[in-house]
Amino acid sequence: MTDIPRRIAQELGIHPEQVKATVALLDSGATVPFVARYRKEATGGLDDAQLRSLEERLGYLRELDARRDVVLKAIEAQGKLTDALAAAIFEADTKTRLEDLYRPYVKKRRTKAQIARENGLEPLLDTLLADPGQIPEAVAAGYTTEEITVEAALEGAGHIFMERIAEEADLIEALRNYGWEQGFLVSKVIPEKAQEGARFRDYFDHVEPLSKVPSHRALAMFRGQAEECLRLEVAWTQAQARGEEDTTTSPGEAAIARHFQLSDQGRPADAWLARYARLAWRAKLSIHLDVALKRQLRDLADAEAIRVFGANLQDVLLAAPAGSRTTMGLDPGVRTGVKVAVINGQGAVVDTATVYPFPPQKRVQDTLETLSALARKHQVDLVAIGNGTYSRETDALVGELMRLNPQLGLTKVVISEAGASVYSASALASAELPELDVSLRGAVSIARRLQDPLAELVKIEPKAIGVGQYQHDVNQTQLARKLDAVVEDCVNAVGVDVNTASAPLLARVSGLGTTLAENIVAFRTEQGPFASRAALKQVPRLGPKAFEQAAGFLRIPQGKDPLDASAVHPEAYPVVRRIVADTGRDVRELIGDEAFLQRLDPARFTDETFGEPTVRDILTELAKPGRDPRPEFRTAAFKEGVERLQDLQPGMVLEGTVTNVANFGAFVDIGVHQDGLVHISALSDRFIKDPRDVVRAGDVVKVKVMEVDLERKRIALTMRLDDDPGREAPRRPAPGHHGPRHRSGAKGAARAEPQPEGALAAALKAATERR
Repeated sequence: MTDIPRRIAQELGIHPEQVKATVALLDSGATVPFVARYRKEATGGLDDAQLRSLEERLGYLRELDARRDVVLKAIEAQGKLTDALAAAIFEADTKTRLEDLYRPYVKKRRTKAQIARENGLEPLLDTLLADPGQIPEAVAAGYTTEEITVEAALEGAGHIFMERIAEEADLIEALRNYGWEQGFLVSKVIPEKAQEGARFRDYFDHVEPLSKVPSHRALAMFRGQAEECLRLEVAWTQAQARGEEDTTTSPGEAAIARHFQLSDQGRPADAWLARYARLAWRAKLSIHLDVALKRQLRDLADAEAIRVFGANLQDVLLAAPAGSRTTMGLDPGVRTGVKVAVINGQGAVVDTATVYPFPPQKRVQDTLETLSALARKHQVDLVAIGNGTYSRETDALVGELMRLNPQLGLTKVVISEAGASVYSASALASAELPELDVSLRGAVSIARRLQDPLAELVKIEPKAIGVGQYQHDVNQTQLARKLDAVVEDCVNAVGVDVNTASAPLLARVSGLGTTLAENIVAFRTEQGPFASRAALKQVPRLGPKAFEQAAGFLRIPQGKDPLDASAVHPEAYPVVRRIVADTGRDVRELIGDEAFLQRLDPARFTDETFGEPTVRDILTELAKPGRDPRPEFRTAAFKEGVERLQDLQPGMVLEGTVTNVANFGAFVDIGVHQDGLVHISALSDRFIKDPRDVVRAGDVVKVKVMEVDLERKRIALTMRLDDDPGREAPRRPAPGHHGPRHRSGAKGAARAEPQPEGALAAALKAATERR
């Protein structure tokens, strides 16, 4: 099999020994957060991003090796495994290449080509290929029987030729590469679905170079195809992309001719060979490659959408927490009223209510009195307002509450309520809040999201948090794997208070999982708070391996040992004891004395187990124990009087919160129930490739309104506050597919780059040489 460590090392630009050490750790059950934080000596300091990439490639290459073994055994069982074929299979570096090589040996229904082979007609084809100067009918006459005429013999040989062409791995690879680099994706509306698929109208007559289609546009078109509103196909030439008749030889036919050394020299068999080469392209290869190229585009689009989803999820999970402050959560509603929940600094529900300030009841005064009483009684500090229907009206109501009660010192914040309803109806919410009605649980979740977004959002399926593009369209297995990794990395980057964390939060800690998390919660409920990390070993089923993986990420703020409140792993406590002995200072004196700790030489405290990277981390942690990587808490202030789309005017400068970041720009909540878009070109005065280089989900930003489209409910914004709203605003995505508007049509195809002469020949030559 392949040398996986060497290959991964080459791809990631690291040493094979680093890969081997990491693979050994992962195979032993170590998690990526644990390896990244506590095994730097072994991995040579690989960070969590590198480790995730390594883990992903390791999985892919192992799957490739497993499939390679199946393919080799299957071909060998057929007695068709040659040395050359085995070498090609061993060299296959992708699953696609491997399947190309296996294609001729896959068991299939009896084809016309197989029947022709059984009738002994393959030598007829080989004879004509070797010497096209022979007359096909004359050669075929030697293969006739009572059942097989000359015409039938030639047709059978032709079917063998077509199948041979369609299963030639090097030819398929060369054509696929050429089609990807030089082909076009053509999208057309299915005429009778024009009205039904109006939201896809940007793609009713759309042409774009295949390799240039960005993720969001590709997924939009694939959704249109899935809903049977669009028809997608790969065009191999500009003329084909424009829907014009192309009198030139197609790239596919030309490639087949080169590969099998066919040419029209007027010889007797030239026309016969050309006919079946043409049929092979049109009836087999072009169809197979159309599917394969669209699948390649889909896979890349999925991967990019999943990457963006993961990045946005990380930003949301690591958003600034308001902290242990008494918070009132408001879940806006009209007919059913506004649900109110007051949460103390530890996240416990201390009071609830339902108020009816809006039509039809309009009990505004009663509402203000109720909210004032609750705020005074519980000394509420923050008011979290869900951003759903009637959010701005509720926001204005709280503004009036603050105006009438300045002594309360309230701060109001609008919070995304995405997924709150999912949590409210979940079994977890029922277990956590059994005494509360489902409708009130949403208000509790909204309040807790403000106090600690990470601790609350881990209770909700990541897809329900609403920070991704086409999350239901992409590969669900890959999406789940990515989002689980993001949640795991975020939870362990922050650390968890083992005495207050919920079971869902504990379950995301390195080495734990659902069962151990529930056991920890049950143990502390029965025995009381943990006084030390060592006490965790008494939890049922929490063995040495789980303790090793989890201990460093579990914090005990008020424990007996101050190190238990830090990210220093218990296995490294002896290093701290050496530092204490060497400096003559107590641990409590060392903690927080950053200036003193910076003067210490890490090399003085190393041993055969702990090298300088670990000692350096320990000194950094002692300087700022339990440091939180999340930013400081701040809020956006929505402009008074701007509550609806109709209130917006070009030129307005507003403050808002970034809710989502896509490859084409950032969506910003400015308080009008419809997020505006800052196109990537309007995020900065400098060129940027990735919007996340400038903004992240949760950021508070200032934006200027450039354009308001009331009919389509679109808001174009800019973060370049000197921009003139009078100039053409950046084009924004059509509703339904979250992608920038882009129509090329026939003109777009006409402007495409000309196909380079000889590109396909070069691809074929490279593929053949490789074999």
